[in-house]
Amino acid sequence: MNKQITTIILGLGGRGRDIYGRYILEHPQEIKVVGIADVDEEKLVRVGKDFSLPKKACFTSAEAILAQPKMADCALICTQDKDHVNHAKMALEKGYHLLLEKPVSDSIEACEELVELAKIHKRHVVVCHVLRYTPFYNTIKDCITKGDIGEVVTVQAIENVGYWHQAHSFVRGNWRKTSESSPMILAKCCHDLDILLWLVGKSCKQVSSFGNNYLFKEEKAPEGATLRCTDNCLARKECPYDAVRYYVEDPVTGVKGGKKDWPINIVAPVPTEESVMEALKTGPYGRCVYHCDNDVVDHQVVNMLCEDGVTINFTMTAFSDRCYRYLKVMGTKGCIEADMDKNVVSVFKFGEEPIHYMIDNETSIEGHGGGDEKMMDQFIELMRNPEHISSLQTSLEKSIESHIVALKAEASRLEEGKVFTVK
Repeated sequence: MNKQITTIILGLGGRGRDIYGRYILEHPQEIKVVGIADVDEEKLVRVGKDFSLPKKACFTSAEAILAQPKMADCALICTQDKDHVNHAKMALEKGYHLLLEKPVSDSIEACEELVELAKIHKRHVVVCHVLRYTPFYNTIKDCITKGDIGEVVTVQAIENVGYWHQAHSFVRGNWRKTSESSPMILAKCCHDLDILLWLVGKSCKQVSSFGNNYLFKEEKAPEGATLRCTDNCLARKECPYDAVRYYVEDPVTGVKGGKKDWPINIVAPVPTEESVMEALKTGPYGRCVYHCDNDVVDHQVVNMLCEDGVTINFTMTAFSDRCYRYLKVMGTKGCIEADMDKNVVSVFKFGEEPIHYMIDNETSIEGHGGGDEKMMDQFIELMRNPEHISSLQTSLEKSIESHIVALKAEASRLEEGKVFTVK
């Protein structure tokens, strides 16, 4: 019989509670939660009940739970971006293996320091670059590895963040300000930079970038817009970002239509029409998107020059109706077009009929194309056999390059596209 893994969860937000917490509840024979930590005591009580934890196993901070003697085989670190490194250091020093949410840090030096600390304590750190685990991207990787399109020469990719997701997370939400989280290209797109470098199998040599916050600022506010969507806003009828409609009234996305999970449970942990409306009147998610304190970009392009002259062009945009990724890989003997929304990977070998692969996987945004569940499956196997380092698909060492490229891209953007060398 396989050993049941024990874990603690630090941070009970959308990832710690809704993704990993849900997985653990669905796999009780595989993994068990023995301790949790969050600054929100209401969440602690609710999630503690989900896992049948005694009060003494529920802590009001990551620091408090990490001050205890080691409680489990591993720790899932799902706290805010700025806290990842410090919490990871504390957990490593206690002897935990780690599943670490991205981004690791907005400091290259801090990432490197964490690598060394993991070596000293002989612990594994798996970074949640979940796209590497998806059937979608593994199908593309297999086609490239088999030589279906010859040598890869250039890649174009786009992350369609989605207008509503941008408004929720990056205008009103926790990732709206670089100083409180990290630059958009790191916080949202280190996923993409990691997967693109993994697909081409080349290291990045130089990077440049352009982007800005085009729309979500005061001077773009329509006439009659109020500071909150609940304040009799005269622009509400024509505004796609109206919080009352999106979170309450819409039959698909609103609580009136039965919506209870992410993102509405971020607005109100126990969503009802009354609790959500109260949150919109008093909390951050009811603010007008043109009158927030956000400073991250709503669109950005990144150009990468890799080894052997291979080039990658990546675009992140808020201005799409849906959240999905699109990719085109062009090689010397053919090209691959891949649409994550349609779950189709098409291979066009020059002079031959195209081959279309229909990807059967989890398609919800929460599951990242099925990557979250497969990552957890592999992480549990690694915890059972820590010596099997070959299964470290997203080790800390492998994940650092995407962070370096993201931070150099942000530096380039701030200097109007200056080309930076990536070492």
